[in-house]
Amino acid sequence: MRDQQQIAVADGLTKIFGDAPPALNNVNIEIKAGAMTGLVGPDGAGKTTLIRILAGLMKPTAGTVQIFGGLPGIALEDIGYMPQRFGLYEDLSVIENLNLYAELRALPKEDYGETFGRLLEFTDLKRFQTRPAGKLSGGMKQKLGLACALVRTPKLLLLDEPGVGVDPISRRELWAMVSDLTDEGIGVLWSTAYLDEAEKCDYVYLLNNGEPLFDGPPHELTDKIEDRVIKVTDFDGNRRHVLTRALDRSDIIDGTLQGRAIRLLVKSGSLKPDSNALNEGSKTIVADARARFEDGFIEILGGGPKGTSQLAQRYREVPESDVPAISVQGLTKTFGDFTAAENMSFEIGRGQIFGLLGPNGAGKSTTFKMLCGLLTPTSGTGAVAGNDIGHGSAKARASLGYMAQKFSLYSDLSVAQNLAFFSGAYGLGGSAAREAIEQMTELFDLGDKLKFNAGTLPLGFKQRLALACAVMHQPPVLFLDEPTSGVDPVTRREFWTHINGLVERGVTVLVTTHFMDEAEYCDDVTLIYRAQQIATGTPDDLKAKAAQLTNQTDPTMEDAFIALIEESEKETSEKIAA
Repeated sequence: MRDQQQIAVADGLTKIFGDAPPALNNVNIEIKAGAMTGLVGPDGAGKTTLIRILAGLMKPTAGTVQIFGGLPGIALEDIGYMPQRFGLYEDLSVIENLNLYAELRALPKEDYGETFGRLLEFTDLKRFQTRPAGKLSGGMKQKLGLACALVRTPKLLLLDEPGVGVDPISRRELWAMVSDLTDEGIGVLWSTAYLDEAEKCDYVYLLNNGEPLFDGPPHELTDKIEDRVIKVTDFDGNRRHVLTRALDRSDIIDGTLQGRAIRLLVKSGSLKPDSNALNEGSKTIVADARARFEDGFIEILGGGPKGTSQLAQRYREVPESDVPAISVQGLTKTFGDFTAAENMSFEIGRGQIFGLLGPNGAGKSTTFKMLCGLLTPTSGTGAVAGNDIGHGSAKARASLGYMAQKFSLYSDLSVAQNLAFFSGAYGLGGSAAREAIEQMTELFDLGDKLKFNAGTLPLGFKQRLALACAVMHQPPVLFLDEPTSGVDPVTRREFWTHINGLVERGVTVLVTTHFMDEAEYCDDVTLIYRAQQIATGTPDDLKAKAAQLTNQTDPTMEDAFIALIEESEKETSEKIAA
């Protein structure tokens, strides 16, 4: 980036809101033309505040900002801004949103036709231009948001977490589209919670609690931990036990599951543990693994959580049973002539994690809602904890905890009021309710947030509160619909520490996620595409299928996701041609 033109620079940037600690404290940042600059950090790090200052929407408390050599807000026609929250009008169609933004950005009327045509082609939304924005899939919404930010071709494009809630295929498409823009000389600031995206940026800035922790090319952070990442394979016994024991060691600062393998980050200055130290048994293999930007990110933040979940330790044991915890046979839901989910069939045993994967709009949430009793199936049967979702739906709902895809709590109620409401909704009262609320407050570190309205919390705390409300009655079955969407990697690891611990207590979990590394925690997954199941098996099974299709030697779950969907598309095309 050394020889590229500087188009935005901030020195000593500080922003303070009232009596709160600084949202930004002495932050320096530089964005250059034709380069992808990454902005990463946990929830509440100050990323959105920084982007709003650069966009001229907010003034700093201290420090200086220059955009194209002048003050922010002077050259607005040269800035494209895509906010974190969907900033479009859901009741307006795709083309109506483009018209609105063209007027707001004072695009000459004679340029509408050519500009809209180019943007609709660029985002592949031409077929959907009359569809209301609110009825678009998550990926399409983000593409429309990007199109609206580009109605006047900017020199600086500010993107505040454009990949949140978007499936891997749509994320790759968004990345490719924006990469094309940098090739045209546009400078891009890409804020993200997906660290595989940050790893592909030309330059990265890392913030935490408003403080700058790192800036430089991604490899500079990765190089620092290159020789401290190990992969543990071929061990006997439960992979969750092995991971929990490893994370509780003082010489291990982070760890994740990768199918039947375990990936660990060793503390700086510590010797790499051998196979007997991690899992007694001569078969266990410990080998070096390639370091990733995420490893460096976790280390610079002080490491991930330990392996033992305090929530799980206080959770009641779910008794053994020959009856599947969740059973689904031929479950189908149609809306008029549209089929949202077709012939869904699977069984999940006690103490298992089952993942529903698929692109936005594939039918995952529809399947969830049928099993939760929120939607009546058109046909097929389902049971939760032995209770039929049709005839015994009330009993089925009482036996599960549900965490919805979008923040499902009451934003205008305080944290304490939400906890009180959901304790009553799940049948807790008196001393049982008080004990459950006290326990959730302690376990999820909500004590200093009890008086805050839930809607004002940072996303990470919102998700903590949502999970607390879902588990406070200690149900034997948990339904988690994209529980960590938009949440930073440290908070995601906290979630999965709890989920792994609960599964060891016999809890059964049905989960959807767009983070393919999270799918590795599942015992089995089913991939849903266009309302149908196209592949089912363990994460390793799906990766093996992808290896055969693509000739890759070590495909990731994201590679498998994309390869299997592309294969399904190919088979469908061949059937149509025949």
